[in-house]
Amino acid sequence: MSETFGFIGLGNMGQEMALRLVEAGWPVRVWNRTKAKAEELVKRGAILVERPEDAADPGGIAISMLADDAALLELFAGNAPVVTRLGAGGLHISMSTIHPETSRRLATEHAEHGASYLCAPVFGRPNAARTGMLWIAVSGRPEDRRRARPIFEAMGQGTFEFGDDPGAANVAKLCGNFLIAAAVEAMAEAAALAEKSGVGAAGVLEMLGKTLFACPIYQGYGQLVVKREFQPPAFRMRLGLKDVELAISAARAVGVPMPLADLARNRALAGINKGRGDWDWSAVALGAGEDAGVG
Repeated sequence: MSETFGFIGLGNMGQEMALRLVEAGWPVRVWNRTKAKAEELVKRGAILVERPEDAADPGGIAISMLADDAALLELFAGNAPVVTRLGAGGLHISMSTIHPETSRRLATEHAEHGASYLCAPVFGRPNAARTGMLWIAVSGRPEDRRRARPIFEAMGQGTFEFGDDPGAANVAKLCGNFLIAAAVEAMAEAAALAEKSGVGAAGVLEMLGKTLFACPIYQGYGQLVVKREFQPPAFRMRLGLKDVELAISAARAVGVPMPLADLARNRALAGINKGRGDWDWSAVALGAGEDAGVG
């Protein structure tokens, strides 16, 4: 592939995703507010740049994996230097979990500079990103989806397309994260019932994860709920709260009640108020046990 890449945002996920491109042999320039997070990538062949716009080439591809809407808008909204440098023929692939309306806004603003915007949020934790096993939801112009296909093939095990609407893939991503939050709450309540009834929660969740709920979410998060392995965080509770609130906001915009999302939001907010904001978001499971008085 004869493209040039800039990768902006090297958090837990971004580092591993950028590394996949480096390992694929493509020239990748990286930028992050905290330069130390780029050290390993530089050792592997990435080029660290001083400013975010230095990661972009005119007509090239810039990929962003940023924490939230505010961080994305700060670097890419309006006449941002990254976008003006991309210019005609340039493509910005946003892989963050953000509000659908943010994507639609950016797509319109990018077009004013001749650049394109592609929405491509991912499902998977850092270990999945490290091994190229992410699932990717994508929406945007068909020609941009085709252009980005080799990137997605390097990063993920599968891509699901949701049409031309730049915000559509964000809706799909928020639906998925809401379901994860609801599943963790359900497992936590079941574990509390098992424990307080004198039945080991570990055995119950293992049985269910191998039978009725034999899927990665119940198997992986079930282990976290039982073992309480919340540090180091693969995905911080603060970010989990952000995603649930985005889902609630998107639902409100189209008149959809989401009572389970309200519960998940309150559980995460309570955990943050107890000092767990920088724990893995699966630590919301502690709330159900505390309500039941089982530690």
